[in-house]
Amino acid sequence: MLERLKGKRLIIVGDSINRNQYESLVCLLYSAIPSSQADVYMKGRSRFFRAKQYNCSVEFYWSPFLVQLKPKQELGGRILRIDKLSDWERSCRGANIMLFNSGHWWLHRGSLKKWDLFQYKGKVVSEMEIQSAFGKAMKTWSRWIDRNVDMTITKVFFRSLAPTHHGKEWCYNQTQPIKDESYVAKLPNPIEEVIEKTIGRMRTPVRYLNITKLTQYRKDAHTSVYTTRQGKRLTAMQRRQPESYADCSHWCLPGVPDTWNILLYASLVMDILP
Repeated sequence: MLERLKGKRLIIVGDSINRNQYESLVCLLYSAIPSSQADVYMKGRSRFFRAKQYNCSVEFYWSPFLVQLKPKQELGGRILRIDKLSDWERSCRGANIMLFNSGHWWLHRGSLKKWDLFQYKGKVVSEMEIQSAFGKAMKTWSRWIDRNVDMTITKVFFRSLAPTHHGKEWCYNQTQPIKDESYVAKLPNPIEEVIEKTIGRMRTPVRYLNITKLTQYRKDAHTSVYTTRQGKRLTAMQRRQPESYADCSHWCLPGVPDTWNILLYASLVMDILP
């Protein structure tokens, strides 16, 4: 992978699950070189890895919606601008490999929901069907890719949704994957359909990194009560309350995201990297 990345930039944009994949990839690459040959640092919510000997970098940019979320303002709430990208687009121009994801934060409800209003083409509305709003945001993203990505120097990937394991297939205290071949997790298929349709209409070739089904079986691979909140491990008291604190969204490392990165590498090997 380092040889493939020599002299190149790989950028990863999205939510904390894509950050999970970034951390996996950095751990894999870091293990292959002397520590003195690696730079790892953070800037705000962005993260960076550089392998000096190979003159390559892997960069993560936080953007769970891909479009812009404005904080609470005089208009009465937090505004999700589905026709304007967030700041990642200024930092990512000219990258050689781009890996995106989105979807999880669009499905949040109640106290987890991060927006109050939608803004589209100058109009602010309080309600919009989520599939429609997500479709418009994906169109905003796809237009930027088509207008700004040079296909001769850049490859673009979009990763599918990573399943969570709640309810009947709760991740807490699980040590074995699901082995029932008939098991089908209940995922928000409309979101996946929007992604696939958007990619299918684009002028720029986008490789769809579909990790959903292979990941559905791994209810045992989440961080569960061994997760962190705001960068801190759960306390002993919190670990005794798994119904409130077990993290069934993010993944242990080494673990499932390593497989996603092996598939990413395989995709790069299948095509001659510019």
